[in-house]
Amino acid sequence: MQTDIRAARRDLLKAMLAFGASSALTACSKSIGLGTFTSLGLSDHLGQGPADMRPWARYPEKTDLIMLADRPPLLETPMSYFMSDRTPNDAYFVRWHYAGLPTHVDLRTFRLNVIGAVAKPLQLSFDDLLTKLEPVSATVFSQCAGNSRSFFKPQVAGAEWTHGAMGNAVYKGVRLRDVLKMAGVSSKAVEASFRGLDEPPLQSSPHFEKPLTIEHAMTGDAFIAYEMNGAPMPMLNGFPIRLVVPGWFATYWVKALSQITLRTEPLDNFWVNTAYRIPITPEHTEDPKHPSEVTTPLTNYPTRSIFVSPDGSGKLRKDVSTTIQGIAVDDGSGIRRVEVSTDGGQTWADTRLDAVIDKYSWRRWKLDWKPTKTGTCPLQCRATNAVGQTQPDYEWNHGGYRRCVIQTLNVEVV
Repeated sequence: MQTDIRAARRDLLKAMLAFGASSALTACSKSIGLGTFTSLGLSDHLGQGPADMRPWARYPEKTDLIMLADRPPLLETPMSYFMSDRTPNDAYFVRWHYAGLPTHVDLRTFRLNVIGAVAKPLQLSFDDLLTKLEPVSATVFSQCAGNSRSFFKPQVAGAEWTHGAMGNAVYKGVRLRDVLKMAGVSSKAVEASFRGLDEPPLQSSPHFEKPLTIEHAMTGDAFIAYEMNGAPMPMLNGFPIRLVVPGWFATYWVKALSQITLRTEPLDNFWVNTAYRIPITPEHTEDPKHPSEVTTPLTNYPTRSIFVSPDGSGKLRKDVSTTIQGIAVDDGSGIRRVEVSTDGGQTWADTRLDAVIDKYSWRRWKLDWKPTKTGTCPLQCRATNAVGQTQPDYEWNHGGYRRCVIQTLNVEVV
């Protein structure tokens, strides 16, 4: 039976995670330590090209990825994987909050519990999700809230991601609202909160649990995914099911989802009240010397564009045409325009936008360019969405979240 095969496969993965992670890191044992990289700072092109000298690792179901930490695993996708519309499962970034992540899930006994302010508490099996609810699929962009944190100046605390804590994938699953309707949500419910199978290290540590307002949960586009790019969800990306919240940062995309709680009072925990908060200021930026004391939970994506090629690690040739290309994202309103400057922002040229892939997908863009002089050339890219939101010239916040400043990439022309 297919579920038996999958259960056996997860047992193998458990053994591999217990034994193989340290072996996979052997090749990195002579690399400079992560703390040293943080203290030295990161060069402008680090994370984008072959000059990236951070430790790499290979985990079960994954190819070689850039390792920021191993307990819990924080794995970054190399920029070369963003040249296509979909990010392969084995190259998709990994971010967990606790080392007690699941390494084995038996689909025969797994249940998704829906509890709290509902008329009928549910215990849905994996097969229930496959057979009792209408399937939906969508290509959706996902991004860690701290993606590109390493480029904030002055530097901020937290995982020093470059631009690879993101990805674009096709997810298949069931609508969140359909599950909630099956349970019968009370009219007194104000939030739905979501918890996974990962366990905190201490009893006093708060479970990772994130909420959505009841309006968002019942009328938005959120869904519960059991497939990713036509295959079962990878273990490190949330097997067997994860919440997908299109247009919102991945902190809300709870992995290995096991419990949904309908609440008559807002969730009160560390992950709401302290973590993943941004200042309530224009562009959510603040003075590094005087951080804002008034903050709000981070939610949806800002409008943003990122260079994919060139990557800043190689050299371009004078009077030889090259194609500059990248991706642009927003909260689902739709990318209307991406411009590129090849002279440090003095002049801008419109790029060619690829066709829209899906409402919440990234959108690819290209510009043909022939350098006319040698030396260092500062390339910049700037996106604008359908409601006029664009990118700021400067930003800084103490959490290093939602980076969306106009990107500058220095390339050498010879």
